[in-house]
Amino acid sequence: MKQMAIILIKLTFLAKISIGQISQPNHSGDQIPFVLGSILNIQSAELGEIRTLNIFLPEGYSQDSSITYPVIYLLDGSANEDFVHIVGIVQFLTMIKVMSNSIVIGIANVDRRRDFTFPTTIIEDKRNYPTTGGSAKFMSFIENELQPFVQKKYKTSGSKTIIGQSLGGLFATEVLLKKPNLFDHYIIVSPSLWWDNESLLSSAKSLLDQQESKNISVYISVGAEGKQMERDASSLVEILKNSGKKNMRVDFVPLPNENHLTILHNSVYKGFQVLNPKTADLKN
Repeated sequence: MKQMAIILIKLTFLAKISIGQISQPNHSGDQIPFVLGSILNIQSAELGEIRTLNIFLPEGYSQDSSITYPVIYLLDGSANEDFVHIVGIVQFLTMIKVMSNSIVIGIANVDRRRDFTFPTTIIEDKRNYPTTGGSAKFMSFIENELQPFVQKKYKTSGSKTIIGQSLGGLFATEVLLKKPNLFDHYIIVSPSLWWDNESLLSSAKSLLDQQESKNISVYISVGAEGKQMERDASSLVEILKNSGKKNMRVDFVPLPNENHLTILHNSVYKGFQVLNPKTADLKN
């Protein structure tokens, strides 16, 4: 195993020194834009608004090629939120062969409290956050508009991953429990399962019993984020593992040295390693 790792390191090094940067200025002192991806808007009938997408395509991507790619759907995918640093993880892990070249679709936020939460029965939350409760529409947007749009426009393989943290983790959990076949892989970080007095957690078992799902992998992670959030994440893992769903793989990776602000980057890095065990093992 160690010999294979050394070979991989050598190959990676040789690849890095033999391939120069593709986009370069023509003359010394010239500047050109450093392009990480592209931005496009789509009109959503489900949401009644225009939604902005940030798109990262892997190196060598071509519409004329027969090669297809997995798609990673990133919640909180605005340029000033998580898109840039998650794309950095994807680019790095594909470069060192831990994961396959992938397309990243960053879904820019309009109102994350509205989109990521289901209706609450808590009067105070209704008063403090009056726009909440729109997750069903956002789920329909992803299922009926976003995924078909991406599959039609890009060279996709059919493999789909969702990444969500905090309220985004709550939404990803809701999708997993209510429409699990929307994604193949779930990276759920610090899910806000406290929402509506933990009602989603309370109904998780019965929701799972109603679903017939394909092969799905679920990665859940939580840091040192308070007893309730830590307990809720552990409870979700236990419910999923005891659900009897033989085609659902569940991995739980607590990160006690991280907090709610610091956990996402490290957790997603580990999540990709967990979801790609064969290539990750080669690196260890």
